[in-house]
Amino acid sequence: MRSVRFILLRSMLLLYTITACSQERGSYNVKDYYTKKEVDIVMRDGVKLHTTIYSPKDTSKEYPILMQRTPYSSVPYGPKEFKDKIGPNEFLMKEGNIIVYQDVRGRWMSEGVYDNMRAYIPNKKGKQFDEASDTYDTIDWLVKNVANNNGKVGTWGISYPGFYATYSLLDSHPALKAVSPQACIGDFFFDDFHHNGAYLLSYWRVTALFGYEKTKPVSEAWYKFTDLPSEDQYQFFLDSGPLSNLDQYYKEDNVFWTQLKEHPNYDDFWQKRGIIQHLENIKPAVMTVGGLFDAEDLYGPFETYENIEKRSENYNIMVFGPWSHGDWARTKKRQAIGNIYFGDDISQTFQRDIETKFFNHFLKGQGDEKTGLPEIQIFDTGKKEWNAYKSWPPEGIEKKTFYLSNNESLTATSGTDFSEFVSDPHKPVPYSEDIKMVFTPRKYMTDDQRFAARRPDVLVFETSVLTEDITLSGEVLAKLKVATTGTDADWIVKLVDVHPNDVKDTQETQEYLKMANYHMMVRSEVMRGRFRNDFSKPEPFIPNQKTDVNIKLQDIHHTFKKGHKIQVQVQSTWFPLIDLNPQTYVPNIFKANESDFTKQTHKIYHDSTIEVSILK
Repeated sequence: MRSVRFILLRSMLLLYTITACSQERGSYNVKDYYTKKEVDIVMRDGVKLHTTIYSPKDTSKEYPILMQRTPYSSVPYGPKEFKDKIGPNEFLMKEGNIIVYQDVRGRWMSEGVYDNMRAYIPNKKGKQFDEASDTYDTIDWLVKNVANNNGKVGTWGISYPGFYATYSLLDSHPALKAVSPQACIGDFFFDDFHHNGAYLLSYWRVTALFGYEKTKPVSEAWYKFTDLPSEDQYQFFLDSGPLSNLDQYYKEDNVFWTQLKEHPNYDDFWQKRGIIQHLENIKPAVMTVGGLFDAEDLYGPFETYENIEKRSENYNIMVFGPWSHGDWARTKKRQAIGNIYFGDDISQTFQRDIETKFFNHFLKGQGDEKTGLPEIQIFDTGKKEWNAYKSWPPEGIEKKTFYLSNNESLTATSGTDFSEFVSDPHKPVPYSEDIKMVFTPRKYMTDDQRFAARRPDVLVFETSVLTEDITLSGEVLAKLKVATTGTDADWIVKLVDVHPNDVKDTQETQEYLKMANYHMMVRSEVMRGRFRNDFSKPEPFIPNQKTDVNIKLQDIHHTFKKGHKIQVQVQSTWFPLIDLNPQTYVPNIFKANESDFTKQTHKIYHDSTIEVSILK
């Protein structure tokens, strides 16, 4: 029987490889067409960054450079060891490009000290450095020293490497012409480990990946993942109790765990690590890519595109497909998230017709911005088809308000009174029916929500059966009017597409489910109630006082089809996706005691609303 440690390590490699994907091996042998060279490039402060360069063996022409900077290792190391696949996709690999991978400062074979989401330094002087200067210095060395390069550079990356791709836009080198941040982290208080101030407990094990520092270049992992005595994630964390009890697994030598505990609010530590606020006057062409069901990084891609669009005059486009984290870089034929099948060859089509076209135009072609690509390419996850628009959100949308009204109805008119439920942190609402131990969650983003709708601590509001298609496109904003008998609470809002009874199963449908009456989660988000007014200044609730709590759900593009229903679920626990709120206000939930966790009654008043944008 394979150990938990082996499963965790395998999961890590699948989720955090340099390309953040698990492409199927084909007949193409990289070693037959490329040479490999490993160099240590000296940065302005003298630190050497380990860099691997794959160059086409055909030296009869010049090639652009495509580079990825990564904290996840540029393995395999050694001049005779080659990756099976290089570059953003197989088309760019096979047609010939100089492909470069670099271990970022302080990781793997690179020197220096690693700083998780290193802060950007504007107007650097002398030997001051950040990831922007490291990227600049690397590009400068590459264009001057790599044979047969055409003087044009592109960067790309998925997830954390996507963050470094975004970073390359700041103080960009003149040779940098095209950048594709994909599933890019925008701010660690809203991506990955936090959502609106709530800690994502489901990412707790990943803390090992980022928290342990090394003192010298290494080719083998210097960190290890904790063996956990359970295959039931929900029960393990429930039995563990308060977050402070998890200190037995991560000691003070885990820098990231210490940072999480010591900075529970959106203070200067987190604020300066955000990159979104610096995205202005961008020069290179940008193609931001994201998955509409990316459980890890949904905030970052939308915010990256929108901030560049508002504050720069460069070529800037956005692509969002029916993908989970990094799916677009895979080669699986049937594209599905959990039980929901979206179509065939969606990722390969993106790689061939969008990604390759983007890079080739700016790195090999005219670079005149006449790419033939629309500004916005986004998948309608209800109709299951691609749409193209000139702007985001699309032109022609109309705002509509639904009220969480009487008799569990979602209507156009305000109701009276309120609905209430008892929230017990000792028996929290699961985020999934599946009993398993996952490295990071994915599938829940489209999961069937019937199990939650049938719990007494989840409020349900839904429309009558739709008589025509309704396409929601853009932001979803929940404006809750709440009260609690306690002094703190989390508020979770889920937007659900209730399918009719005649929907047929597909090969993706889990054995215990039926697609008839499937409650597909389209979008969901949490707000840690203490941050309802200011993420930097938490404040308790006044017991039994009606209070506003606004929750921005990330953008959607989804058609609720005729015969379906639109449903909204509201709850206060979502376990163990997020940690448990004690429901008694404490200064730092990471340091809460068992006695702080109390059962409370929560009210949702019927003048609470969901504001959406309907595409006409």
